[in-house]
Amino acid sequence: IKLFKSNNDDIVYTLDTHDENYLSSEEGKNLPIPHCIKGQKGHELTPRLKELLKDDIGFLKNTFGSVDLMNYLLNKNYQEVVLLGLVSNMCVLANAIIAKTSLPNAHIVVDALGSDSFNRELQEKAYEVLNAIHIEIRR
Repeated sequence: IKLFKSNNDDIVYTLDTHDENYLSSEEGKNLPIPHCIKGQKGHELTPRLKELLKDDIGFLKNTFGSVDLMNYLLNKNYQEVVLLGLVSNMCVLANAIIAKTSLPNAHIVVDALGSDSFNRELQEKAYEVLNAIHIEIRR
C-alpha cells in the first residue's frame, strides 16, 4: 500500500461483506462457513489497514466479484490495474475478470505475492485460467 501511495496510484479495495442470513445465500449454501458478517469483528479491517486505507475508495461486496468495482472501472482510463488479496481462486479471480472486462485494453495483473488461498492447487489453476485470458500473474 505504501509503495502504491508513493507512486500516487489510485488504491481501490473491496471488503467481503455478508449479513446474518449468509448461510441461506447461494454462496453460503456452497461455502457454509460464516465469515465477514457486517458488524462483527471478522468484517473489520485491521487497525493498520484501516489507517493506511482511510483516504482510499472501498467497496463492500456480498459475493466474489464486485459490481461497484466494475462500475468504478468503467469510468476510468487505467492503463494497468494490479489486484491482490484473498482468496486468490475466488474473489481475486472474479475481480480480475471484472477488471479485464471493464478495461479490455488495460494490462491487468494479479500480484501472486500479495494473494493467497486456502487451496494452493485451485490457486494455481485459477492463475492458469487468468493467464489464458491475458491477465499477468506477477510472482
